[in-house]
Formats: sequence, structure tokens, C-alpha cells
Amino acid sequence: MSDQPYQPTLAQLRAFVAVARSRHFGTAATSLGVSQPSLSQALASLEAGLGVQLVERSTRKVLITEAGMALLEQASGIVASAAELVSSAAGLTGELRGTLRIGMIPTVAPYRLPRLLPQLRAEADELAVTVVEDQTARLLDALRSGRIDVAVVALPVHSASIAEIPLYDEEFVLVVPPGHPLAGRDDLTADDLSGLPLLLLDEGHCLRDQALDLCRQAESGVGVMGDTRAASLATIVQCVSGGLGVTLLPEPAVAVELRGTDLAVARFAAPAPGRRIGLAYRASSAKTEGFTRLAEIARSAAESTL
Repeated sequence: MSDQPYQPTLAQLRAFVAVARSRHFGTAATSLGVSQPSLSQALASLEAGLGVQLVERSTRKVLITEAGMALLEQASGIVASAAELVSSAAGLTGELRGTLRIGMIPTVAPYRLPRLLPQLRAEADELAVTVVEDQTARLLDALRSGRIDVAVVALPVHSASIAEIPLYDEEFVLVVPPGHPLAGRDDLTADDLSGLPLLLLDEGHCLRDQALDLCRQAESGVGVMGDTRAASLATIVQCVSGGLGVTLLPEPAVAVELRGTDLAVARFAAPAPGRRIGLAYRASSAKTEGFTRLAEIARSAAESTL
């Protein structure tokens, strides 16, 4: 028997992190590009080597044990560091070339990608881009675990392990049915939202939380429609068209989502409420120079849509 202490492999750690993040063996195996039996074997080998159970398996669900939760952050860090090593070797440390995995929140991606992707092709033709659209919390998890390199999200993210580069600010616009008393106004305040049947995105979308923050500034309550749930701004706008209420959109979404409708808008008096969009990346990353260049391109693409 060897006297050497057990050393987990990167494949075993990746298997554990993937299962812990997805809580599903099939999903985890797909994300890693391996078979489910291979993933299960890697995880079992890791547990045997460490001498602790990391995951509770059942036919219905996957649970992470207390020991697994205690080791998850460290395992995620090792996996992310390995991804950094590969990216650095590929030349991404100081330049935009190789492969760049960008995460974007759903309330930004449809309105910024049409200008951003062509500009990236024009200014960084050696860069191969992949895009992941998801909610902020899952994007930050993917960022920490190394599954993506950078995320375009609303700032701040409030995480010591995540660095931020501000890109631009977006104002919120109120979308109302035609003939609504607020239609065409450009001097709204938070109090004008009082009593309105405000439709919001489903739980987990940062735009929902930002809209609720604005609602809390109203002197009297805002009638948020709790029974209407939507995963996209397109669905919310259709609900407004159907007479279910009103909604708040970030300014870049207005031209796209209101195209072909008879809906009206109302804007807020300065300083208008809104949010700051920026790049988020691992603070430990060696790619800061490349991300700074990416931010410059993203700002230029955003300005070209104004």
C-alpha cells in the first residue's frame, strides 16, 4: 500500500462541483460532457479518497451533505483556478483571443447582443465567444466555479470574490395601456406608482428586485400582481397589452418589446430611477486587461444603440 496521501483529481472535483451546483446527476454530466456513469464513478472515488460522504443520493433528489457544503467552496476554487490556468496558457491573460464564455442576464442579452457580438467580431477576430443567458445568482455561481469567464449583470454584486467593471446606466420606463392617465408623462415620481397593478418578472430576476425597491419609495402601496408570473419581458409586455396591469422596462428594451403594440410609455423626472450594468469576473482572474478591453467594446456597442 502506498504511503502517499490521497490526492483528488481535477475530474473528481469537477464532478462534485457540477453535482452540487445542479443538484442533478444527468444535468451535471451533460454540463461536463461526460457520461452519467463516469460522473458517478468520479464522485464516488472522491468520497472514498476523502473518507467523507459529499452527496446524498436518492431516486427523487440529490442533497449535499454538511461535509459537502463545508468543502464545496474550496473545491469550486480549485476548479476555477484550473480554468484560469488553461485560459492563461491560451493567451487570454492580456488579449481578447481564444475562447471567452460570457454570461448575461435575460433583461440585457436580447437588447445588447445584436450590437455587441458584431463589434466583438470586428475588433477581436481571434476571439471565439459563447453566451450563457441566466439569472444573476446562477451566473455568479457559474463564474465562481469557472464555467463562465465573465458575466454582464446589474451592479453591485456584493461579493468579495467578484470584481466589477461598470459599463453603463439604464433608466426605467413605465409601460401602460393606450389611453392610460400616465401615458406620455415625462415627470413621474415613485409616488405615481401608488395603487398601480404592477406586473413583475418571476422570483430570481434582478429586475424584479430593482422594481420592488422603486415601489418601496412610493408613499402608499403598489398593487403588485402576485398571481401573474412571467420569465421574460416579452411575456410581461403581452400581459400589459391584455389589460392585466402596467410594468417597468429598462430603456433599451422599450423599442424591441413595444414594437407592433399600441402600448404607451411614461418616463420619470430626473434623476430617473434605473440600474447600473457592468462586467463581473473573478477577482483572482489573470485576465483583467482582457476584461477591461471587453468593457470598452461593450460600452461602445451600447452607445451605438442610443
